[in-house]
Amino acid sequence: MSFLTDDQLFQPHGFINGEFVAADNKSTFVVFNPATKQAIAEVARCGREETKRAIEHAKDAMFGWSRLTAKQRSEFLMAWHDQIIANKKDLAKLLSSEQGKPVAEAEGEIVYGASYIKWFAEEAKRIYGDIIPQSSSDSRLLCIKQPVGVVACITPWNFPNAMLTRKIAPALAAGCTVVCKPASETPLSALALGELANRAGIPKGVINILAGSTAEISSALTESSVVRKLTFTGSTPVGKLLTTECAKTLKRTSMELGGNAPFIVFETADLDAAVSGLIANKFRNAGQTCVCTNRVLVQSSVIESFTEKLITATNKLKLGDAFSADTDIGPLINESAVKKVRELVANAEQLGAQSVSAESNYPADSNFVAPIVIKNATTDMDIFSEEIFGPVAAIFEFENEAQAIEMANDSPFGLAAYFYSNDMSQVWRVGEALEAGMVGINDSAISNEMIPFGGVKESGQGREGSKYGLDDYMEIKHLKMGGLK
Repeated sequence: MSFLTDDQLFQPHGFINGEFVAADNKSTFVVFNPATKQAIAEVARCGREETKRAIEHAKDAMFGWSRLTAKQRSEFLMAWHDQIIANKKDLAKLLSSEQGKPVAEAEGEIVYGASYIKWFAEEAKRIYGDIIPQSSSDSRLLCIKQPVGVVACITPWNFPNAMLTRKIAPALAAGCTVVCKPASETPLSALALGELANRAGIPKGVINILAGSTAEISSALTESSVVRKLTFTGSTPVGKLLTTECAKTLKRTSMELGGNAPFIVFETADLDAAVSGLIANKFRNAGQTCVCTNRVLVQSSVIESFTEKLITATNKLKLGDAFSADTDIGPLINESAVKKVRELVANAEQLGAQSVSAESNYPADSNFVAPIVIKNATTDMDIFSEEIFGPVAAIFEFENEAQAIEMANDSPFGLAAYFYSNDMSQVWRVGEALEAGMVGINDSAISNEMIPFGGVKESGQGREGSKYGLDDYMEIKHLKMGGLK
């Protein structure tokens, strides 16, 4: 990491009680650069014992943290935000090295992640209770909100900075403390946040970050009666497993899980705007985004024109190393991800689809996959029902609005959906009919700190960001004051 301006941001050890510590047994694991497949770090492999210790420190720290005024917690969060923004270029380089996305896109993630910290620093001062009309003249009924307790945060590799800040920020704003488990593919981005939390003066034990054994860390978190809430972003199967484990102690859970987002293009749409929106949405982070388009549904009257425009646009995208200024798309995270994408494309081709791939100068055994447009896709193909998580846009044909809605909702998932139409009556009808937690209408960039991010059906429960984002980190307590004369 010699390219970092501040080498203290490279932290390969667990972050417990404000200190960076090696694993108890000195065990480590290797982090690889997905673009080169070369090792870039050996990181402490923490496990059950380290997690138990972190939980105890979080419990101890919460006594003081929860008793700070809302304004004091807000000031700590703003100081953390400022540290992140001041170091955003180094953080972006660190992120790109372990995750692979272009460094400009990585810097955008750093700013996006910091926006949640700033938002909840402000929302911390707006946690209001209620006065309820009393049942008798000598009593008063009140509701106050209090922090739920120690929170476990488990995050994925595709947005290793933003997924973590989106969870830590509301927890801290509410008065909770956290124990975090980042993905083993991308621990360095998370651990750097611990260093910056120290610089911001956040008290020891409030934030704890452990990379290492997923099974040991996760089980220690779910089994603990001290941990009162678990928030997870990842696959639906893992989310279901964690929910089951949390049920044993009746933990509160927030689950942001898999998606299968439809992108509908109606015949009234501005096709150029739709293509531009699809390119930005589908190929961001090489398609490794839970809210990116999975199925492109195009009305039959415009499908030929739209497909031609889309192929022309994808051919302009350039694969490359994260640190090349003209790179649009970086590598997939690992060989398993590449294999999954190729299997989905092969299945579609075997069932009659035609794939059109952009040019690639990378060898077949690399983690780079050039953008692919699949024509004549049908609903019996795996690519219709499975999350792609790669730079593949599969185009499905529909005849009318009713069929488009039926196809879009034909999924157990409901995280995000998108459609383009200039018929305002259709905009209302379709927007209300789509089974998704978030719907982009003539716009494919739906996410920011001000909106409630989350899904329906098997895409999860709970919301992150927005004024609703504190709800899952708070308990509502009723206080009755009697004997008032």
